[in-house]
Amino acid sequence: MARSGGVPIRSTEELVMARRAAQLAAEVLDMIEPHVVPGVSTETLDSICHDFIVNVQGATPANVGYLGYPKTVLTSVNHVVCHGIPSPHQVLKKGDIVNIDVAVNKDGWFGDTSRMFCVGAPSVLARRLVETTYEALRAGIQQVKPGAKLGDVGHAIAAVAQREHFTVVREYCGHGIGQVYHDEPQVLHYGRRGEGLTLEAGMIFTIEPMLNAGKRETKELADGWTVVTKDRSLSAQWEHMVAVTPDGYEVLTAWPGGTGAYPPI
Repeated sequence: MARSGGVPIRSTEELVMARRAAQLAAEVLDMIEPHVVPGVSTETLDSICHDFIVNVQGATPANVGYLGYPKTVLTSVNHVVCHGIPSPHQVLKKGDIVNIDVAVNKDGWFGDTSRMFCVGAPSVLARRLVETTYEALRAGIQQVKPGAKLGDVGHAIAAVAQREHFTVVREYCGHGIGQVYHDEPQVLHYGRRGEGLTLEAGMIFTIEPMLNAGKRETKELADGWTVVTKDRSLSAQWEHMVAVTPDGYEVLTAWPGGTGAYPPI
């Protein structure tokens, strides 16, 4: 494995392994979608994902035990920005929006992705936030190509957010991924065009913007994991693993059934 500026450059053979792990992670979110309904607990969703990863995919839930994290997925509901811990006491209700974030390890390679789910019909604001955050992710991914800068990615994301008067969370970012769960580079979701790391074919990283309906400030709760908006405004996040290809990008965590009502990337 070569490195450029501290960032791994993957060979064709390594990309195959990364793609396999990424597709398994995407498959988990595709599987869980029918279960995200009013009355289900986030603990139940976690258990279903765990059993699927272990018993169907023959993979390892990468989050279990990572830095002490106790669960398989992260479930971030409404004003939770990220890292929400599944609980039997948290029961989804109509109108909720929830991000489910999953990571798997298959033969030493990590796959990491998240997506938003709407529980019943969300409010107009919640729907607009979810759709805008997806659009921001899409805009960021479409900047990826050899010779582009990471600042181009962040700028594109922030421009979409600002257009809709939403704010970009700055404390958390995307990351390199492969045989290390969180590797270089750090992928900020804001920035200036023409600044930052120059992208090269073979780089793999996540892009995972978090947008708030209110102010961008966040706080971590006493459990040491759950991050919420300080003003308790709604928050949304989408995450894809992306590889830089010789002529652009490949979304490694593409949804098995396609993007449905969302625009293709």
